Amino acid sequence: MESFVNRVTVSPAICNGKPIIRNMRITVKTVLEYLGAGETIENILEAYPILEKEDIYACLQYAAMTVEREITSYKLANAA
Repeated sequence: MESFVNRVTVSPAICNGKPIIRNMRITVKTVLEYLGAGETIENILEAYPILEKEDIYACLQYAAMTVEREITSYKLANAA
């Protein structure tokens, strides 16, 4: 499985520096909230056709690492 680092980005100029998917204005939190509300991956991809299944998995990886606080020592690449 591809690492979330290639898909989750942070840029102060986009969504106030919140973690986003591939420099788009779709936050990791938005995707996680959909999943938490019981939406399927297929429904999320239908609602956001620009997303890919790997983006959803990247959000889950990011959340798992954040819970474990491993992410705090890991630097995300800033968007150019």
